[in-house]
Amino acid sequence: MTSVSAASPSGTAPPSPKALAKANATAKDFEAMVLAQMLAPMWETVEVDPDFGGGHAEETMRSVMVQEYGKAMAQSGGVGIAASVHAEILRLQEAKSQPAVALAPHSSSLTTR
Repeated sequence: MTSVSAASPSGTAPPSPKALAKANATAKDFEAMVLAQMLAPMWETVEVDPDFGGGHAEETMRSVMVQEYGKAMAQSGGVGIAASVHAEILRLQEAKSQPAVALAPHSSSLTTR
């Protein structure tokens, strides 16, 4: 049995698997960055433990740790930001492939130029 890919409702071909994978990776990276930015203030208030490290190196590496926490949270499902960003990336790519039609920001209504 052969697979048949349907065109999107706007009549354009669906995005390639490579484009979908890139959009998904970009969305997850964005969510990881947002989560890291949300976690950063929490870690700024935690004092460095002088018994098990401390010093300038620990303070420097803390930002790397927070970034990795953000990546881990995004890879394990995150908070839903990646799904919204992924959908928006695909919507913008579809709009870009149709130069005569522009989408209104944050709206699904179409306007012509």
